[in-house]
Amino acid sequence: MPRTTYWADAYLEKRRSAAEAMRAIKPGQRVFIGSACGQPQELVRTLAQSTGKLSGLEVVRLMSLETTSLSALADQTKDLALSIRNIYLGSAHAEPIARHKRFITPMNMSEVPDLFTSKKLPIHVAMIQTTPPDDFGWMSLGISVDVTLAAAMSADLVIAQVNPRLPRVLGQSFIHVNNVDIVVEHEEEILAVGVRPPSDTAARIGELIARLIEDGSTLQIGLDAMSQATIQGLSEKNDLGIHSQYLSDDIMHLYSQGVITNRRKGFNDGKLVASAAIGSRNLYDFLDNNPAVDFHPSDYVNDPFIISRHNRMVSMNVARTMDLTGQVEAEASALTFFAGASGIVDFVRGAKRSPSGKSLLMLSSTSDDGTTSNIVPTLTNTNVAVPRADVHYVVTEYGAVNLFGKSLQERVVAMISLAHPDFREGLFADAKQLGLIGPERTLGEAVRGIYPVRLEETMTVEGEEVTIRPAKPVDERRIQEHYYSLVKEDVFSRFMHEKTSFSRADVEVRSQVDYVKDLTLLAVVGEFGFGRVVAVGECMLLAKSNMAEVAFSAHKNYQGKGICRRILRKLADTAREKGVFGLIAYTTPGNQAMIRLFKTLPYKVKSAFDGEGVSLTCRFDELA
Repeated sequence: MPRTTYWADAYLEKRRSAAEAMRAIKPGQRVFIGSACGQPQELVRTLAQSTGKLSGLEVVRLMSLETTSLSALADQTKDLALSIRNIYLGSAHAEPIARHKRFITPMNMSEVPDLFTSKKLPIHVAMIQTTPPDDFGWMSLGISVDVTLAAAMSADLVIAQVNPRLPRVLGQSFIHVNNVDIVVEHEEEILAVGVRPPSDTAARIGELIARLIEDGSTLQIGLDAMSQATIQGLSEKNDLGIHSQYLSDDIMHLYSQGVITNRRKGFNDGKLVASAAIGSRNLYDFLDNNPAVDFHPSDYVNDPFIISRHNRMVSMNVARTMDLTGQVEAEASALTFFAGASGIVDFVRGAKRSPSGKSLLMLSSTSDDGTTSNIVPTLTNTNVAVPRADVHYVVTEYGAVNLFGKSLQERVVAMISLAHPDFREGLFADAKQLGLIGPERTLGEAVRGIYPVRLEETMTVEGEEVTIRPAKPVDERRIQEHYYSLVKEDVFSRFMHEKTSFSRADVEVRSQVDYVKDLTLLAVVGEFGFGRVVAVGECMLLAKSNMAEVAFSAHKNYQGKGICRRILRKLADTAREKGVFGLIAYTTPGNQAMIRLFKTLPYKVKSAFDGEGVSLTCRFDELA
């Protein structure tokens, strides 16, 4: 065709029916099909009808819902007429995926475009879906740029299904008419995917994760119901940004509410950046010609270096199973296999390298029916989607931990604290057998403990954030370090005698609590998972009297700042809610700070001196 041919004339000359377009495909060729909800459905249907006339075809695509089942056709012909190459990194437990496991090509999304453009995997034909051309001949790939643009630009033959219902999405999402060989005009509804309503478990995990996300964070969010529950829990945040593989309806809703502004991303400010969208027709209408949205290919969006340039980058993804050392098995959603086209490792690594960034992995502690634990001793015979060394934060409905920089023994204790109570003892025994934890270790009362996240609170003390929260089994070493940091006088006040050594036994009873009979509250400063304990408040039930004994210690630099007063009030409120009659404390006559602290409670306080120490008591039914 002469170079001087006007693009509009060329467009008219390139128009064909879908059946005519399929005749341009030759036996033995490799055919790429546009991904996710951008799949050119009419072209796929016609290809399926034409496979009887072709042999040796290889279809390359991201994992997708099959409105027309090419996998079934491959089964019928025993892969002779048609074979599939699914780009996917994750578990293959979902039955339709497991049945066609042989088609899986595990790859990180950031590396797929280069696979095509470098011709390591030559694409002979690219079947894509586009919008009609604009006044300059540019057609948008709409809701699916990801690896589609690279496939189209490197293919020998490009067949475009032009669909006026496809939204025109801005950014690096365009292909020119001159770069398309065949045009098939066919209007049809775009694939839309609903998201399962979040379960109670997903909602609890979402609540925990929302506490870890700061104002001004930039988010990457998975497609599954658990991730969406987390998004719904972010409605009180401010100035969030989005740099994510996929955009969804919930992201659109947060943007409409003004929660997502993209003003503080530090990179691509003001823009929602993604490579694809999966959701409802309302989402697609929102994306159409929206200058606040930029779509880019996966080698940009999923590039760990690009990801790391954002402020407070947070990646949120779901694991199917994890072992006690932190290895992760991912899974495609039972509703949509699109979640299986994995960029998890890219975002995990990029987020950790971002200024104040973090990677969050969500995990339901058990299978849907509660019969098996999703935390296992060790992963065997499965895909490890995220290596243990890359894992950062892990969250289940029973709490959140930070595994980064932790020893295998510390990881085991942390992961067991996140497991369902019914499985903790078995996991602990397995860990001992595997040599992952010392034989002298015990779980203590923590075997049945359910972490009370509602007791978490953050206060600002002289410009420093102090988090008051219940103790966890993983806090054992931090509590020990706290006791060693106390001055001699404070050790005597706390333990009523001189003490220079703090053994594991001294600490275990304070870190391994059940949160019912016994409760320990900590005041922590510093990064989650690496914070320093500056105060400890303990509450221990005395069963015979139904009173609770309280005891305190605080680092000298944090005394007299209202921290212990707040801890005492929370301990008292919790004890009262559980039906405890009142509180009792024992101290030395010279510990006037403790005596004054106890008397700040809104109850009548009685004191008695037995010649050695002072006992302080109050009952919750006797107001001051």
